[in-house]
Amino acid sequence: MKNKVELLGMYGGDQTIAMSAWTSTSREMTPEKIDRIPKLLKMLAEGSDGNSHGTPFEKSTIHFLVTTDIASHIHLLKHRIGVSINAESARYKEIKEDKMYIPEDWPEVWQNTLEDYTNKGMKLYHNCIKDLHENYGVDKKRAKESARFFRPYNTQITADISFNFRSFMHFIQLRNAPSAQKEIRDIANEMLQIVKNDGRFKHSLKAFGIE
Repeated sequence: MKNKVELLGMYGGDQTIAMSAWTSTSREMTPEKIDRIPKLLKMLAEGSDGNSHGTPFEKSTIHFLVTTDIASHIHLLKHRIGVSINAESARYKEIKEDKMYIPEDWPEVWQNTLEDYTNKGMKLYHNCIKDLHENYGVDKKRAKESARFFRPYNTQITADISFNFRSFMHFIQLRNAPSAQKEIRDIANEMLQIVKNDGRFKHSLKAFGIE
């Protein structure tokens, strides 16, 4: 199964960010001020004094549901400032659906080898939980949380993740970069395309150099 991204919701957009910035003067949104939004957002992102003024960008939120391999989930967890993540956990439940990620840029022989290896690991995971608990008297909770060591890095989980827009741009700048690992780069790029296609953050994205 491929990693995938689903948009759950958005709050705010260019106008919400601009209104937050104008709170210290007047939040009244006139036609003249609406026309000034692109210039304002660019100034906030770049900073008139060379330093960005990012807090208005924190007033809008983007919310995704992601199916991701464990390795990419770890990359997501590293973005904890302005980011909220909840994911299914093999510590609390036995994950019944055996999902896995197989790199598409591998030759077929190694794709098949990884699939076989992953299937063996997941079979051992389920068997270990059952055997530890039923035949060795290990507490069910302990059996579940320790048997997950059989699950390889390419097994997939579902994660609920939300960013404020400022943190989203930080994530995109780091994880959609050419130097990022392909799997997290693909996730970041899919998120970015969803936001671009929605249109609510058109001028905010442009302020950060994204057309």
